[in-house]
Amino acid sequence: MLKGILLVFFGACSFGILSTFVKLAYHDGYTLGDVTGAQAFFGAVILWVLFFFQSRTSSYKAKEIKLITPRWKMVLAGTCTGLVSIFYYQCVKLVPNSVAIILLMQFIWMSILLEFIIYKKKPTGLQFLAILLVLAGTILASGMVEATISSLSLKGIGFGLLAAISYAGFLMLSGKIGNEYPALQKSALMITGACILIFILFPPMFLYNGALSGSLLKWGLIIAVFGTVIPPLFYAEGVPRIGTALSSILSAAELPVAVMMAGFVLQEQVSFLRWMGVCVILSAMVLPNLKYLRKGGR
Repeated sequence: MLKGILLVFFGACSFGILSTFVKLAYHDGYTLGDVTGAQAFFGAVILWVLFFFQSRTSSYKAKEIKLITPRWKMVLAGTCTGLVSIFYYQCVKLVPNSVAIILLMQFIWMSILLEFIIYKKKPTGLQFLAILLVLAGTILASGMVEATISSLSLKGIGFGLLAAISYAGFLMLSGKIGNEYPALQKSALMITGACILIFILFPPMFLYNGALSGSLLKWGLIIAVFGTVIPPLFYAEGVPRIGTALSSILSAAELPVAVMMAGFVLQEQVSFLRWMGVCVILSAMVLPNLKYLRKGGR
């Protein structure tokens, strides 16, 4: 249990790093299609290369795995990951970053609501309390209290909520289908689905227009590692161990990391109120896991 908690937590932290590097890529003049396309393409290549080498090991060959879920379903499920990138990165362009983050964080209650509607699984009392704390902390940590709403774009809000729904769907699918696959293969199939979707919506002109000779290669590789390699791989291994509800709470770690990166890397002013929100979110993540931590993860 503790291993699953740590995997999901660090996967979420990796997601939190993304927005900083995406902003830096935008500053260099790259488009939404360039950023999302490079992220998905390099992520798929890295995952398939890792899986190729893993499949050549004697320990992997010795395992007899009965695949229940068709590969095409795994690829189709991966489109949720592509949608998260497209919707969220577009949202960041249209509304202030603090508002974009708080919109994305709505996946917390959306994922638990989805699990209740589809699987009739009610959240525990501690999980419900943690959700309330996460939402309260999100409002503080995102800077929403200090932001003005006159500049908000309804279109941007719509993209942010679509990103949250897609993220909730990704969490649910990651925990429910394809768990018989090795984590690397599962992640590679899902990212391939994301890559196909992104290439359909944004033809990969960056592959031949010379963009890769600039800084897009650097940003693409960084965003791919932290956005499409580490999180799906860690989630594929961790979510089935702890369930969607607990995963959604732990995934709130994305916001504190995003706030810290904004302060330390982008040199943005992070107020005391926002740091208080970070502390509230961290306490909310610890609360429902106390019984597992006391048992040493057994």
